Formats: sequence, structure tokens, C-alpha cells
Amino acid sequence: MDIDLARYSCLRCRNRRSFCSKDKPKCMRCREGGFECRYEEGRRVAVNESYLRGLQAKVKAYEELLRWNRAGGKKAKPDESDEDFGGDDPDLQVLFTNLQVDSPYHKGPGAADMFVRHVHREFSEVPGVDDGLDVSPNIYDPRALPSRRIQCFRPSSGSHVQLPPPAVARRLFFAQYTYIGTIFAFADPAGFDSALAAAYTGPPDPADKDACLSYAKVLVILAFGKMYSVNQWDQGPPGFDYFRQALQLLPDAHEEGSILCVETLALIGYFMQNLNRPDAAFLYTGMALRMAISLGLHQEVAPDSLLDATERERRRRVFWSVYSLDRILCVKSGNPLTIHDEDIGVDLPSPLPTEPAAYGPAVVVRHYTVLSRILGDITQSIYRRSADGAPKSARRLMASVQAIVLALSRWERELPDQLRFDPAKLTTTRESVSTLSHYYQCVNMTARPLLFHVVRRRLRAIRADASARKQPWQTGLSTTTVRVIDMCVSAAHETVRMMAEARARNLLATYGYMDGEHVFSAAIVLVLVCAAFPSEDRSIHAMNAGLDLLRDMAERGSNSHMAARYELLAHLRSVFLPDMAAPEPEPVGVELDMAWAAGAMGLVAAQAAAAPEPVEEEQKDVKEPGANEVAEELLDLGGMVSPFTVVDNAPAFGEPDIAEMGGVDGMIWEEGFANAAVDVGDWTNWTWT
Repeated sequence: MDIDLARYSCLRCRNRRSFCSKDKPKCMRCREGGFECRYEEGRRVAVNESYLRGLQAKVKAYEELLRWNRAGGKKAKPDESDEDFGGDDPDLQVLFTNLQVDSPYHKGPGAADMFVRHVHREFSEVPGVDDGLDVSPNIYDPRALPSRRIQCFRPSSGSHVQLPPPAVARRLFFAQYTYIGTIFAFADPAGFDSALAAAYTGPPDPADKDACLSYAKVLVILAFGKMYSVNQWDQGPPGFDYFRQALQLLPDAHEEGSILCVETLALIGYFMQNLNRPDAAFLYTGMALRMAISLGLHQEVAPDSLLDATERERRRRVFWSVYSLDRILCVKSGNPLTIHDEDIGVDLPSPLPTEPAAYGPAVVVRHYTVLSRILGDITQSIYRRSADGAPKSARRLMASVQAIVLALSRWERELPDQLRFDPAKLTTTRESVSTLSHYYQCVNMTARPLLFHVVRRRLRAIRADASARKQPWQTGLSTTTVRVIDMCVSAAHETVRMMAEARARNLLATYGYMDGEHVFSAAIVLVLVCAAFPSEDRSIHAMNAGLDLLRDMAERGSNSHMAARYELLAHLRSVFLPDMAAPEPEPVGVELDMAWAAGAMGLVAAQAAAAPEPVEEEQKDVKEPGANEVAEELLDLGGMVSPFTVVDNAPAFGEPDIAEMGGVDGMIWEEGFANAAVDVGDWTNWTWT
């Protein structure tokens, strides 16, 4: 069968996934850019032998069907190959479950193009030949639509900011890498050095979208680095000038997407969240995730793809990083989840051959991703309202909470020792702080609605009789309810302790959204516990420490959003605990000593130079513990002695106790989770009169 090669793009345009005019001997892009323009002279198509045999069987069945039709509906001779014409065909399933990268955009099995492509490949003489559907994806000249880059970024405009010296730029990179670079795989040291070197050659050509994107990514990384390196600012958040310039370089929504664009949009979205622009953050992050989906990053690439292992792994890490970021922002903003786990077919991150197998970037991203997945389950099973608005039953709520606690317990048991919190490691990295605070937040959000409801009931009793505060709060509650609330309180304690240790080493993000959110959530729990439960020095100390962290973040960075949060909780403390004086503020520094950033640079270089071999562990028969066996291993979560100990929330209860689902305790669960999304602002108008 002759193949018309004239319809294919040149090799350079195809590799860059850009529009090609297909002019000979040089296309328009190569001619204008002065590049060598080469066209493919022939195409080799790799086809599995099993696939060919399957097609031969189908052809035989099809020919037999034609003979049957010509004979007037009577088949002269039965043929066993007819059975292969339908049914479950593994090769057919592969076509619909593995992404082909012939086209820059992913199309699901429901798309008509995918169906006709499958038909074409099934019955064409040469399987696998390009069907031509994506030869010219644009029916217009892409240059006809205006680009804001050309209008907003010109060397003569004088609006672009000057890049810092190379040594400073690398320190800023490792500043952001320490806070978010290990949990969101949008930039690695080698890739940043390459992009930075290109940026130092001068401003990019506004007509070169990829060059502008690379420059924008460098700028937003520098913006993050400055934000995480400076603890006080007078006229706005540090790095804002870099960020503003990066916004001008972004492509328009009608332009083609790329993995580089996904990474840049995601970073832009998270910076917007740090600026307390949740709506803008939601939009930019949503664009990044939808572009990732359109590029097929949410699906595994077909085994016969030309992509190497490094590029495959990059696709995985970028997708799961955007997934985590989008999942967190959706949950925090109360918006529906953008993508459901059932629609994702890509594998979790895994180490490359050049990376340490036991512990490295892939391990951190993988564990953080699993937590983000659990966070989505929390939203769906606890915070999501049913369509008819009917309250969930106590039985169903207990089963949902149990499933979440089991997942969190499994995650904690599988956590590598290198990712467990160790204050000594904070001199070079704080990935354990970022990961474990995410873990504690999942615990907090699971149990917080139940805690709020119990606190509300106790505060009403205290308002009627002040002596009720001294009564044990566990009275009248089942063991299940008590243990779930203990989990929430312990998670709040551990969050404050860990963040306080980070602050002592100047590693608390003054403008960091994640740090502020986690400290604020923990402080809410501790203020309510101190207000409604019998006084404990441990809880009072943790509450004051949490409020002190919020005030410190507000004062060091002139962070008005964090200041408002502190004032709100301080007001609640004054209402519930009027005799408790606010602690005196401690003196704070202005700028962060960046020696730790230099240490991080050395650590990353050392990890890249010497990757330790995985330790062979003795294989043991492991049996999944039953509900009763797990219950026997429970710890007293409220009485932990060692600070900075991970909350061991190995399931706080086994199978839901039917006896506990009825009566008062069942009503507490149903009433507590009926308004799971209660806001802390609902408590500000509380009075004792």
C-alpha cells in the first residue's frame, strides 16, 4: 500500500508539536527560523505478532460473514474463527486504555475520531498507518489570533525585570525547592539551570511561545524563591515583580498546550493562592489540570511509544503534582473535584534508574499524592452533600470514617524513615514538614465535624452551668466517638509542634499558603478544645503556640490575611477564656539566613552523585490484620509523651458497633456531619448571655 508522505509534518514541527505548513523543501516555520527542515522519507510501523494473528482471524471471520450474506443468510460451513469476531479481545482493550502519542491531544474512547481510527486500523491493509485525522488540526492560521505576549513584552517597553546574579538565582531556586519542589515535581535543578542559562541570553522572542514559557517558568520560580526567602516586606509579597512579569508571558488560552505550559500554569496558580486569590488560583490550576488531561498525562503511554523512560516518568510526576495541587485547592475552596480517581489510568511516580531506589524525589511525590487521593475521599464521603439533601446515617458515616482511617493508617505504616519528621534534618530540607502536615490535615478534616458538634454541645452546657467545664468530656460518648476526637486533637498538637520547630530554624513560610492553612486549622481545634474541655496545660500551651505562629506570620510579612485569621481566633479565645492573657510576642528577624539553601544545593548534588543501593529486606509473610486485631493495637492518642511523634492513628475503631449507632451517640454523628463544612466564623458571634 502506498503511503502519501506529503501529508506529514516535518520532523522539527512534529517533535515540537507545532503547526507545519508542509511546504517543500522547507516549511514556513523552518524557513523563517533558519532551521534545517527534514521530512520523513519512510515510516516503519512496529506491530506485535499477536496483533497480526488477531487481525488475520478477524479477516477470516469477516470473509466468512460475506460468504454467508451472499448465500442468502445460510452458512455452508461452520468456522470456529467466528467466535473471535466479538467478545473480550485484549488487543482491542489495549487500543482504548493506552494513550497513543501520534496526536498532541488525548481523545477518550467515546470520541468519534477514536472510533473511526480504530475501525481504520482494524481493516486497513497496513495496520498502524496514520489515518490523517490530525494532519492539520487548525482550520485557520494560528498567527491570525493576537497574542498578549507580543503586545506586552518588548525589549523597548522597559517593563521587564532584571534577573538576579546566577548564584542568587540558584539560591532562590533551592529556597522554593525546599518548600514545594519536593512535593510538586514542576522543576528539577538540572532543568532550571538550563532554562536559567537561556534566560541570561536575553528576553525571549515574543513569537516563540516555548521560549516565553521557559522564561516565565524561571521568573515564577524566582518569585517563589524570594517569597520563601524573605520574612518581611513593606510593599507587598516578595517576588511579586517576577510574578507579574511571568503573567505577561503566558500563552493565550487558544494556543496549543504543552507539558511546559502545564508546569508553568500550575506554579502560577499556586502563587495566586499564596496571594490569597483563591478564585484565580482555582482557575489557573484548573487550566493546568485540564491541559494535562488534554495532553493525555492522566493515562499511561502505549508500550510501543517512542517516549523513553525519563519522559514517561516526567509525564507521571507532572500529572500527579497538578492532581495534588488541584485536589487541595478544590477541597479548601469547597469546589467539586475536577477529576475523579476512576478516570485516571497513569501509574504513580517511580524512581528512574539514575535515582536512588529506596528514597528520592519519586518517593516523596508518591506519598504526597496518596495523601491527596485520601483527601479527595474525605471530601466525597464526608463533606459532599447528597443530591436530595438527606442526612447520612450514623452507620454510613462510621463506615466512611473507618475506611479513611484505615487508609491513613496504611499510609503511615508505609512511610519511609527518611520522610519521618526529624528536627535535625531541617537544616537542609523540610519535605517531612510539608508531607506530614498534609497527613495531619487529612486526620483533622476527617474528625473535625464531629469535634465541632461535641464542643458546641458542651459550650451550651457550660453556658447554663459553668461547673460543667470540669466534667469529663467523654461522658455519654462511645469509645468510637472518643477515639475519633482524640485523633483530631492529637493531629492539631503535632502540627503545632512541627511548625514551631520549623519556625525555630526560620523554615516557616511567612506567605506560604500550606503552612498558614495547616497552622490555622490546628489552632481552631485547640482553641475549641481549651474552651469546652477540662483545662490541660498541654492543650493550653499548644493553643497559645499555634496563635503565636499565626501572629508571627502576620507580623513578619505584613500578611493581612494571616493577621485577620489570628485576630479571629484571638477573639474566640478572649470570649471562651477571658482570664487567659495573650502571650508576649517574641522578637523576630527580618530576613532568612540562606545558608540552609546552600546546604540544600549540596544535599541534592550529593544525592545525584551517589545513589545508594536499595536495602534487601527479609521477606516475611504479612497478613492483613482484622478489625479486632487492629483494635487491640490501638495507642492512647491523647497521651503521647515524645514530641514530634507521628500520630499513630492505626484504626481508631474496628467494624462499626451497631449498638453505638443508635441513641444519643448515633444522633451526635448524624448531627455533627450534617453540617460538616461549618466555618470558624460561625463561632465569632457566640456569647455567654
